[in-house]
Amino acid sequence: MDAIELWLAAGNSIVVVPGWRNSGPTHWQSRWCARYGGLDRVVQQDWEVPNARDWVAGLERTVAAASGRVIIVAHSLGCVTLGHWAVLSQHASRVASALLVAPADVAREDAPASFSTFLPLPAAKLPFASAVVASDNDPVCSAGRSMTLARDWGSRCVLLSGLGHINAESELDDWPLGLKLLGQMVPPTVPQRVPQRLAA
Repeated sequence: MDAIELWLAAGNSIVVVPGWRNSGPTHWQSRWCARYGGLDRVVQQDWEVPNARDWVAGLERTVAAASGRVIIVAHSLGCVTLGHWAVLSQHASRVASALLVAPADVAREDAPASFSTFLPLPAAKLPFASAVVASDNDPVCSAGRSMTLARDWGSRCVLLSGLGHINAESELDDWPLGLKLLGQMVPPTVPQRVPQRLAA
């Protein structure tokens, strides 16, 4: 078992937070959900016209229903949602870490009008370990803006080259590097509950 499987087998959770218009079947988030059974995926009421309050509430419901400790994997607008949620949530203390991939710059000039509900961008330091993964040619958020968000959130910043918005169009399949980075977000602690077949 890898670190991710051990985390889940111990009764903990991984919550997947898609961005605007959800993550389709070829997106690495969807592929991870298929690869690891039992991942908790946020389902928003409206993927096309997002509203910050509704999206934060959707994340809150999902984390509240998740078992054990939680690792969050967010993409794009999901990262901004997480930033707002962390300030307001009653369950943030249950989160062990978060992997924030290609955060969306909701303040950019060509952002959809509905993104204005997410302004101002959250700038508070996240109350758990986190890493921001960005690409140097992301049309949704410049490398400089991504690094600023990582600094504001107190996150480690991993800047990659030439991956665009790090989505389905990036053709990453299962995105092995992303899985490696996720594995690094698993706390180096003894699992809460070791399955009998592992303990034998």
